Amino acid sequence: MALESMIAPVPSEAVMPFVGFLVADGKWGLFEAILATSIGSFLGSYISYLMGYYGGRPFVLKVGKYLLLDVHDLEMTERFFQRKGSSLTLFASRFIPVVRHLVSIPAGIGKMRFWPFAIATTAGATMWNTFLLLCGFKLRENWEMVQTYRHQFDALIIGMLVVAVAWYVWYKLKRKRTLRAEAAD
Repeated sequence: MALESMIAPVPSEAVMPFVGFLVADGKWGLFEAILATSIGSFLGSYISYLMGYYGGRPFVLKVGKYLLLDVHDLEMTERFFQRKGSSLTLFASRFIPVVRHLVSIPAGIGKMRFWPFAIATTAGATMWNTFLLLCGFKLRENWEMVQTYRHQFDALIIGMLVVAVAWYVWYKLKRKRTLRAEAAD
């Protein structure tokens, strides 16, 4: 779960239901499984947070242009994660595939305060992990059905991400052209 909470492509949807199977088989206790996976999720998220906190700004300033990021985006991220409402966004993002793997880095870049980060991350990750664990526990006999719906949900999320990335690239390129045109005037 530490790897899942970082940039590593280890989906919790593939890990946690099997933890639920182990709980259902009596090989793990429910409380111990939730505690262990929550600690793993927090540690992975905290490592990503530290990467953003200590290395994010210089990294974005150096190579951000290749990712269509600029100083304006960096400053906007920093302001966002210093706001009080950012904890709710961080919490909610723990339930969104792909986003949950990455969100700790911009929280670190934005120098989000540690305790709101820790509480929102732990609460969101624990709820998500517990949900998947219970799905694995309850649907153990019907694992094929879980896999069928997971693939459909993953396809929907990937489609939405492709559209979001395409829109982001279009928006950034349009903004860059507008700024160049204004500078030329």
